[in-house]
Amino acid sequence: MTTADDLLQIVADDPAGVLLALDFDGTLAPIVDDPAAAAVHPRSIAALDRLGPRLGGLAIITGRPVAQVRELGHFDTRPGLKSLEVRGQYGAERWTPETGVVEGADRHEVVDRLVADLPGLLDAWGAPGALVEDKGLAVAVHTRGLAPSAAEAVVGPLRDLATSLDLTFEPGRQVFELRAASITKGEALRDVVGGLAVHTVVFAGDDLGDLPAFDALDELASRGVATVKVCSASSEQDALVARSDLVLDGPEGIADWLVALADLVDPPA
Repeated sequence: MTTADDLLQIVADDPAGVLLALDFDGTLAPIVDDPAAAAVHPRSIAALDRLGPRLGGLAIITGRPVAQVRELGHFDTRPGLKSLEVRGQYGAERWTPETGVVEGADRHEVVDRLVADLPGLLDAWGAPGALVEDKGLAVAVHTRGLAPSAAEAVVGPLRDLATSLDLTFEPGRQVFELRAASITKGEALRDVVGGLAVHTVVFAGDDLGDLPAFDALDELASRGVATVKVCSASSEQDALVARSDLVLDGPEGIADWLVALADLVDPPA
């Protein structure tokens, strides 16, 4: 397993040859009851601002829409993040500060139907307190704060609903998404790597939706690319732990090693 010191050495040897890609919620930002109140850990954003000009690539690959990530992370205001690439909605959207343009698929009419219908359906399924989030290309049902029995009761009906509408069903940490776009974080990561001249790819995530990115890293490793899988660990989800090279203690642990990386390539005065 790669240690924190190993990762520091990889970056120290040639930072310009490294792509650092990260998930947002649960990795850069702590999970909160209201997704609209999420915020990037302040030490993480400061470290990324220092790392951006020195690494070969910097990306955020998230299930959130790009617009939310920009609003919550304030990445536009950081001079060191001009090279940042954000892939939103699992990669269906793309944005860079350099262009300022959000590229991606158009809103799907089935999302409008789900936003209107799901509150009533959730009431009928025994989860009236579930939060329905309109993500443009997807609808998320948040069960955080509900009794475990209520959360469990909606899994089957939501999965069946997604199947009937030909949508992708994406479970996560006390959230279930029904997505019109079928792209995965693995495809998004491969696409980001394809546009860069890097020899090492690091990806950090925390949840089931990040497993395809780990699969992409395995594929890259089979082709001779050095890879590092980082888990932002939590008590809610351990699926990434066994597959990770480096396991850190949630967003706080992620912030610690981002600062360590930044101190290495951009030593404090």
